[in-house]
Amino acid sequence: MSLTALGIVYGDIGTSPLYALRESFRGVYNVVVGPESVLGVLSLIFWSLVLVISVKYLGVILRADNRGEGGILALTSLVTPVGATRGGRWWLIMLGLFGAALLYGDSMITPAISVLSAVEGLQVATPVFQPYVIPITVVILVLLFAFQRRGTAGVGSVFGPVTVVWFTVLAVLGIRQIVMQPSVLRALNPMYAAEFFGRHGVSGVAVLGSVFLVVTGGEALYADMGHFGKRPIRLAWFTLVLPALLLNYFGQGALLIRHPDAIENPFYHMGPDWALYPLVVLATAATVIASQAVISGAFSLTMQAVQLGYSPRMEIQHTSAKEMGQIYIPGVNWTLMIATLALVFGFGSASALAAAYGVAVTTTMVITTVLFFVLARERWRWPLPVALLVAAFFMTFDLAFWLANLTKIPDGGWFPLLVGGSVFTILTTWKRGRQILRQRLRSRALPIEEFLARDPAEDVVRVPGTAVFMNSNPETTPPALLHNLKHNRVLHEHVVLLAVETEEVPRVTHAEQADVKELGQGFYSVLLRFGFMQDVDVPAALARLKGIDLEFRPMETTYFLGRETLLATEKKGMAIWRERLFAFLSRNARSATSFFHLPPNRVVELGAQVEL
Repeated sequence: MSLTALGIVYGDIGTSPLYALRESFRGVYNVVVGPESVLGVLSLIFWSLVLVISVKYLGVILRADNRGEGGILALTSLVTPVGATRGGRWWLIMLGLFGAALLYGDSMITPAISVLSAVEGLQVATPVFQPYVIPITVVILVLLFAFQRRGTAGVGSVFGPVTVVWFTVLAVLGIRQIVMQPSVLRALNPMYAAEFFGRHGVSGVAVLGSVFLVVTGGEALYADMGHFGKRPIRLAWFTLVLPALLLNYFGQGALLIRHPDAIENPFYHMGPDWALYPLVVLATAATVIASQAVISGAFSLTMQAVQLGYSPRMEIQHTSAKEMGQIYIPGVNWTLMIATLALVFGFGSASALAAAYGVAVTTTMVITTVLFFVLARERWRWPLPVALLVAAFFMTFDLAFWLANLTKIPDGGWFPLLVGGSVFTILTTWKRGRQILRQRLRSRALPIEEFLARDPAEDVVRVPGTAVFMNSNPETTPPALLHNLKHNRVLHEHVVLLAVETEEVPRVTHAEQADVKELGQGFYSVLLRFGFMQDVDVPAALARLKGIDLEFRPMETTYFLGRETLLATEKKGMAIWRERLFAFLSRNARSATSFFHLPPNRVVELGAQVEL
């Protein structure tokens, strides 16, 4: 499990040596490459990896799992249980949603900066390759995104071994340089970091924004916890990843102390000349794996948002019959590809992209600490002084990194904020729009008790078979049932009023999934529950129902759905632009038939108009 986790969990953080130390000096005024400044930056890198990754995420945050799943949406669900929007808890939900939205910006920047920095190694060999760096990067990225439809199952088996080779090479390159300049190990002393800030002041803060590049994979590490578990992730970090990263960073520092002019690309200058082209190939493979992991994370995040009701239904394809988490979402994939290619063309180099990298992740890390404090205080029942002390300790370096990265906003940091703000607007608009739509439908809905208490009309015919009417509120009569009765004057022998709910937990067991109530006159009320990481397969869930005198035969079951045409109005619900956005999203959402895995030839849709 640790071997498999290497490529997925540590792909992002493992490719940071390609650019992190270099960017800590390039473009920063008044900080020259010299022994003292190199030792100061290395000390900052060492303690950042120890405090942020080892202590905060691996030591504490991984304990905040939602039935084994991690990530900011899972954490938000833990601290905001059902009904939390009442009583002033809405701000926690908004914080969690904004943190999740920011990760989409990271999913666009990571492939661009990682692959671009790897291919730029060709320029170290000869300037002849300089005009071809961007075209080669574009080809690699297009192939990467085109490959997503095949899923990660086919290449997952080689992710771990390739990443083991990558981290081994990182360590070997670092040891080679440290042996030549062992004094670089003095940077383990935190006093060098303190002295660095004392000497450089404001410029030191700018450097801290680049130092943060070494820990950008922290949130991805937490989000991937559900795929592998805590122990394999921790084992891989402390036995291989952390030692390899530290050896490589210190090796780059040792090289810069002896040859300050190597700052142009210290990673590729660490090895012998004959190893340059193999290094470029290996680095490209490592960055592709890192990009694959981030893209897969965006797919998982989108699936969670759909299941929790914050995103329109989207086409979600499962690429593995064995691994539930291996999914492919075409709409997200092509959007990420277009944005990533635009970043490559727009910024043109890894150094320019580094200015856009970090703002989103640092903001998400700050939000994670806030949510963790609420969780520790209210769910774990930590004493207030202990919870405050731990949260304040985390917030000290979270805010330091966040403030440092704010200086990047004019130079490109605006991009992930723009993406995050746009995604956040879509998530909140969809959630609020669905609430308004339910209120409108409920206000004119007939309680199911009143419907059943009425005397059936003489001309209503009961026909053989089972009719399943899907309805968001199990207490009311589905509009599709009333329309069908009004126009067709027909009721099936068995009528199932079906509601589907997504629980704020990753998965719901089959034993806990269904509540069935017999209402009389051949009517049944069924409530199906799914976790936010589960595929909503309604026919399969109905087929598993036990203990009732009802069978769901595929060719004798008809599914009735309501399709609402939404009309934006100026005096109700949301602002008019948000209502129009919601109506647009609704029109372009994946069909309920496909989302719930209903057989298309057994579905009847009945429409209605609803004013928002």
